[in-house]
Amino acid sequence: MCGIAGIIGLQSSLPPNAMETTGRMLSVLRHRGPDESGLYVDSTAALGQVRLSIIDLAGGHQPIHNEDQSKWIVFNGEIFNYRELREDLILRGHRFQTQTDTEVIVHLYEQYGPDCVQHLNGQFAFVIWDSRRRIAFMARDRVGIRPLHYTIHQGRLIFASEIKSILTDGSVPRRPDPIALDQIFTFWAPLTPRTAFEGISELPPGHTLTCRPGQSPEIRRYWQIPLCEPQNCMTGSVEDLCEQMRDLLTDAVRLRLRADVPVGTYLSGGLDSSILTSMVVKQFNNRVRTFGLRFEESEFDETPYQSQMVAALQCHHSEILVSNDKIGSRFQEAIWHIEKPMLRTSPIPLMFLSGLVHDQGFKVVLSGEGADEVFGGYNIFREAKIRRYWAKSPGSSRRASLIGRLYPYIFTDTRSRQTVQSFFTRGLGEVDNPLYSHLLRWDNTRRLRQFFSDDLLSQIGSYDPYADLTSQLPDTFYHTHDLSKAQYLEMTVFMSQYLLSSQGDRMAMAGSVETRVPYLDHRVVEFMARVSPRHKIAGLREKALLKRTFAHLLPQNICRRNKHPFRAPIKQGLLNDTHRGFVRDMLTGSGLADAGLFNPQKVTRLLDRMESRLHASETDSMALAGLLSTQSVYQQFMTRPLDCPDMEAGVSQVTDKRRGMPTTTA
Repeated sequence: MCGIAGIIGLQSSLPPNAMETTGRMLSVLRHRGPDESGLYVDSTAALGQVRLSIIDLAGGHQPIHNEDQSKWIVFNGEIFNYRELREDLILRGHRFQTQTDTEVIVHLYEQYGPDCVQHLNGQFAFVIWDSRRRIAFMARDRVGIRPLHYTIHQGRLIFASEIKSILTDGSVPRRPDPIALDQIFTFWAPLTPRTAFEGISELPPGHTLTCRPGQSPEIRRYWQIPLCEPQNCMTGSVEDLCEQMRDLLTDAVRLRLRADVPVGTYLSGGLDSSILTSMVVKQFNNRVRTFGLRFEESEFDETPYQSQMVAALQCHHSEILVSNDKIGSRFQEAIWHIEKPMLRTSPIPLMFLSGLVHDQGFKVVLSGEGADEVFGGYNIFREAKIRRYWAKSPGSSRRASLIGRLYPYIFTDTRSRQTVQSFFTRGLGEVDNPLYSHLLRWDNTRRLRQFFSDDLLSQIGSYDPYADLTSQLPDTFYHTHDLSKAQYLEMTVFMSQYLLSSQGDRMAMAGSVETRVPYLDHRVVEFMARVSPRHKIAGLREKALLKRTFAHLLPQNICRRNKHPFRAPIKQGLLNDTHRGFVRDMLTGSGLADAGLFNPQKVTRLLDRMESRLHASETDSMALAGLLSTQSVYQQFMTRPLDCPDMEAGVSQVTDKRRGMPTTTA
């Protein structure tokens, strides 16, 4: 795993200080690659990388070039099928100097051009510079596991793994994007290519970007979340589907255990991580190290199930207790890594977890992200199924009561039952709306716009995030199953932009740890897209095919337990005795007025209301996290210069082609 950054001159040569500028860009990415760093610079391009050494520890220095040094690459991620690709490329006449997966990509580009991405099984963001033709080629993995940001400024393309790296150039404007804020306070995250920063874009998952001399950058989609028409779903027995799924996921795990360093696993006690860890223990490595979280608040804690799996697998397990005070203590640091507002505090415990992994001497862990989206595990999928059924007979109390099967802990008395049922009747009959499965939740989140200032609302104007999202849906979306539509929305919006970003890459890399996600192997995703919805959610039983396939690996109560969403305390973590003063200062001080994003009177009333009540509502909790994180983004990135320690003297390898200089090692 690595961090990459660089500058490409689109209209003219780079300035003489390009190497120093790229060095500053790398300086704020050292957490992504603490082991070594490298730079390439010529008259038109400067490419840099900081490295977390995982494959070919001694020989994998980046930037890496082809045989004649005409093409150079900086790469963040892993290519899991690199060995097979390497063997094929050697047969085709390519000569390799290292054993890295990075070098495979540059030769693959030589062989296939931009279509090289079709051959990759991995999680990646990379930039290739063709120094002879003056062409830059950028690509990002299919589902967005690894980040890649860019801006075009003063005739230059500036790119980096993280936005803060781009902002080390003091001439790049640093302003919040009003439309992105509207999207975040609706969908939990901006829709790519937008980011929270006006003028800075994120390359969408499954896309490439090509820059040619004198031309505007060309962005091309090479893959999208697959959608299958009902008549094209796979036929055959459930047993056959289980066997095929077992083989695919087993191979996905096998590939993701490839490394020249030990690979551990996250183990929460939930179904997804328990399956992965069981597969590793019983088929690949019975001495695997596992890592987990505990919470001070019992409603967020899964320790009993985690302990049961540790005992069943006899694995060497390490865990960390996340107290309420710890949530608040690392809030600012989490935002520094996430670089966008968040409506939850859930990422913060994962930063503690990656710190634990790092402290135990590990760089790589397998994680269960993506299983709920791919196999149909979230309540939002089952809610939509119930509501569509309910909408056919809106007056049916029996159909209305089905919601209680999802939330039995809420359906404890008549009043709570009526409240929940009333919530789920909103928009009940709008079944033809393409966003039907998610509108109820998004409308609820969108209520947070009440805190926006008049000025921010004026800048947003008549923009409609639902219309924007709908306009991006592919034609095939309208010809697939209702469940497949819901899965597509969940994967393209929530999973890519929040789960894999704020909770995934950013929190893991904060601890210099690489996470690998076997459930998001593109072969698994494509296979499950062709599986009938009745095998994903059987009646109201979520992830039916996954459970049936791997039930033999797990204790029965682990396999049968209901989904326990990963959450973390918000009010308890932020408005406690330790952190209350900090929160008040951030949300009632001069900084709130300086940013001009929120209504001060409404924000103060929110704080007073939350502090006066024992329990906070879901809406108020999201508002608190959203307001505080937005102000933190503004404070850390838009009001003061970024601290950029001198990097050039510490660069491990420098290639300067401006004067024909050979590669040198610092």
